[in-house]
Amino acid sequence: MQYPQPISKLIEGFMKLPGIGPKTAGRLAFFVLDMKEDDVLDFAKALVHAKRDLTYCSNCHFITDTDPCRICEDKQRDQSIICVVQDSKDVIAMEKMREYSGQYHVLHGAISPMDGIGPEDIKVPELIKRLQNDEVKEVIIATNPTIEGEATAMYISRLVKPSGMRVTRIAHGLPVGGDLEYADEVTLSKAIEGRREL
Repeated sequence: MQYPQPISKLIEGFMKLPGIGPKTAGRLAFFVLDMKEDDVLDFAKALVHAKRDLTYCSNCHFITDTDPCRICEDKQRDQSIICVVQDSKDVIAMEKMREYSGQYHVLHGAISPMDGIGPEDIKVPELIKRLQNDEVKEVIIATNPTIEGEATAMYISRLVKPSGMRVTRIAHGLPVGGDLEYADEVTLSKAIEGRREL
């Protein structure tokens, strides 16, 4: 049976979201139909405002509604450390931890020659420009532990190390509460590689 056009369009819209297949999109569409009209309008306005009112910080490239972002504006943060991440979501994850008080640099991707993404396609040139500031003493590379993330980390490290600046990489390995028997070989290898003395 064919859905009426408005429902079909709504289902198609939901299917554009990551991880949403036809069944889930259909459930979401019918859920929206059962919502109060005011709630639907508020939801639609929130989508439009997020798309129109958010931008990227001209300094660190984190998603923000002010430029520079609140993190870059915060003079209490350690200006001598920059943590390099792949995505704005990574900044949010780091901030939830409440342990890191330095600056960030969001790359908006990772180097992936197979996908035609080189260093100039992500925010690597902007990072190198930021690192010319004498105040920066350490770069923490916190890219994802994927082939692309590792390639990006190695590339940045090779660019930065000759300047004498300290370059570190976040540790990878077994999650807290994880079992050895369920870990894959790469995770175990990284856990052994990143071991520390007790």
